[in-house]
Amino acid sequence: MTRRYWNINLPEMMEGGVHFGHGTRKWNPRMAPYISAKRKGIHITNLTRTARFLSEACDLVFDAASRGKSFLIVGTKNKAADSVASAAIRARCHYVNKKWLGGMLTNWSTTETRLHKFRDLRAEQNMGKLNRLPKRDAAMLKRKLSTLQSYLGGIKYMTGLPDIVMIVDQEEEYTALQECVILGIPTICLIDTNCNPDLADISIPANDDAIASIRLILNKLVFAICEGRYSYIGNR
Repeated sequence: MTRRYWNINLPEMMEGGVHFGHGTRKWNPRMAPYISAKRKGIHITNLTRTARFLSEACDLVFDAASRGKSFLIVGTKNKAADSVASAAIRARCHYVNKKWLGGMLTNWSTTETRLHKFRDLRAEQNMGKLNRLPKRDAAMLKRKLSTLQSYLGGIKYMTGLPDIVMIVDQEEEYTALQECVILGIPTICLIDTNCNPDLADISIPANDDAIASIRLILNKLVFAICEGRYSYIGNR
């Protein structure tokens, strides 16, 4: 895998608050190598290491995108949801930003059935068929469609398991991470000082609570994916 320059600089990361970790009482000792200091009861992440692993992650997704691989971005907590959706849409990735349904990947046949139902309901709504039904039936189906849109809207075009999964907040998305590990799907995980850095294939130590920090990490990854996609199109 060729190493590239991704314009990852420390002042930009400091401005985004990437270096701020959790309180010193709420930490995982496995994160010790990624922590540079304590300040006012808060652990400070070593941004040099953050830059290193973020660069490795960018190289990985660029290489995968240049070979036409598919990506899934997962981040369901409120502070991450909007950034996850906008980043995924920009890079034409699948995403989950509302709720991870247990077995979404490990029980793919069930997820596929739900997706078919979702697509059918959307098609019926677009053709105006729901408006021709009795009001009670139409209201029930519209509620069902709204629920499916919330949970499956970001993966509605997914036809199989993703090649790489990017996760915002390991603690919050532990079930998704476990499913990826079971299936052998490579993972890139944004981890704070309360996480286990040994679970994902590439763990990026960073503040997973600040919107600016989440957005900065996702923007770098998305830029690398887009560059990889351009390379893929150009080589076809």
